[in-house]
Amino acid sequence: MPHDRCPYCSGALHISKLTCGDCGLGLEGEFATPRLSRLEVDEQRFVELFVLASGSLKQMAQLLGVSYPTVRNRLNKLIGRLKEQQAQDEEHKRRILEDIEAGHIPPKQGMRMIENL
Repeated sequence: MPHDRCPYCSGALHISKLTCGDCGLGLEGEFATPRLSRLEVDEQRFVELFVLASGSLKQMAQLLGVSYPTVRNRLNKLIGRLKEQQAQDEEHKRRILEDIEAGHIPPKQGMRMIENL
C-alpha cells in the first residue's frame, strides 16, 4: 500500500505536523509529500537501485536476477505512476488557483500551497 493512503479506509493521508528531533520544536499545518515518498515501498527500492546502478537497466537486471525486459517493464510502470502523480499535482494546483480567483483562500496562502506541491 502506498504511504499516502490510510491503512484503515484507504483515504488520502496528509502530513500535518513536523517535529525537530533535537529540540522538540513542532510545526503544524499541511505539508506536501514528495512524489517519490508516495510510491509503494518496492517502487521506492527500485528507484534507489536505479540511481545506485547509475541508470543501467542491464546492471539492475543482474542485481535483481531478472531479465532486461522485466526491468524495463517495471521502469515503464513506475514512469506511469509518477506521471499520474504529476497530473494529480497539476489538478490540485489548478483547483488552488480557482480558489484564489474565487476568493475562497488568500493569494499568499494559495501561493504557499502551490509551492508545497
